[in-house]
Amino acid sequence: MKRILFILHEIYGVNHFIKEQERAYCDDNTTTTCISLYPEGLSFPYEQEKQAYDFFVQTVGFDTPIELLSQKLLKACEDYEEVVLIGYSVGATLAWRLSALPLHRIVCVYGSRIRQYIDVRPSCPTLVILPSQESSFDVETLKQALVSIPNVHLKQYQGLHGFMDASNSTYCYSSFLQAQTDIKSFLQDNKI
Repeated sequence: MKRILFILHEIYGVNHFIKEQERAYCDDNTTTTCISLYPEGLSFPYEQEKQAYDFFVQTVGFDTPIELLSQKLLKACEDYEEVVLIGYSVGATLAWRLSALPLHRIVCVYGSRIRQYIDVRPSCPTLVILPSQESSFDVETLKQALVSIPNVHLKQYQGLHGFMDASNSTYCYSSFLQAQTDIKSFLQDNKI
């Protein structure tokens, strides 16, 4: 089997955490690659969260990259048996918006802006990972909106936005381990 797994980063860019995730899902059957939404080499330290967010919103946004990402993913569909997309935070919202493409699987990790695109209907199995709470919205309301959408699998873990990233102040080791295990199982077409 030839599989490619693309990773979309959070507002900080392709940083140590995203590179760790890229390595975590690479195996004999899977090529992994990060798609940077920023100019090459640009990433932000966690202390610059506001600058990173402002840069993403003003320079990239949730609409501009959709066409280019769609083209890249559809091209990959011609070359690989399976195309998988994993997004974190803003990358998860973009992944959610791309879930109507004919991909094999999609994973959206704490994509808080998914709530703005609740009309999207994934065409493939899509795992949405939520923290137990978010500062900007009610997680339970989003869960209720997603639970009845076909192809959507929901998992919720103890912690805040960013709980999977060991360098983030919201890191939760036990939730990270559970989420990583569930993502790997989901990618192998196993039930979660």
